[in-house]
Amino acid sequence: MTLLAHRRQLAVFRNMSNMGARVSRMFRNFNLENRVHREISKEKPRAAPRHEADLSRSSGGSEAAETAELVSQKNAPLLGLLRSVYVESKDPAAAEASQEVSVETEGARRPLRFSLPGGQYGLVELSDVPRGKLTIAETLKALGSHQSQPQTWTPGKIAQEYSLDLKDTKALLEFFIPFQVHIIPPKTQSAKQIKAS
Repeated sequence: MTLLAHRRQLAVFRNMSNMGARVSRMFRNFNLENRVHREISKEKPRAAPRHEADLSRSSGGSEAAETAELVSQKNAPLLGLLRSVYVESKDPAAAEASQEVSVETEGARRPLRFSLPGGQYGLVELSDVPRGKLTIAETLKALGSHQSQPQTWTPGKIAQEYSLDLKDTKALLEFFIPFQVHIIPPKTQSAKQIKAS
């Protein structure tokens, strides 16, 4: 099929779709004015009747003042009953956590095992950290030690060395892996290499 024939066929399809739109618009707008007048002339539904209000009661100013006074008064028997009610909620998990925190705050800090030189990198020099916590340098050291010597640096030994929970230490070793650098030697000696400067 040539390009010219293809273009003619597309033009025919466009005209047919335009013609379909024209026909549907014609049916939609057919007798529109008569249909609108018929809808407007229909009797509108009546609104539901309003509730008859007791106007004599609401117009009296003295009763409104009495009602306001009753609302502002304190009911002594009810107030006494309210004072006797005491609700104390206890969450067992929160109680255990608060006991753990109180135990940790007594001897909560441990000296650092490994640290980076602080002045050189603009970091604050730390001397100790809370029990159950690690610095970034200690974390990388522990992960690297476990990765290089897994028989020596077991999760139990790392937990004992850094005062960590065994469950947290196992999760740390399972989910966090330090970066590894692999240097792949070239296949041939004639390959170009980047040399250190």
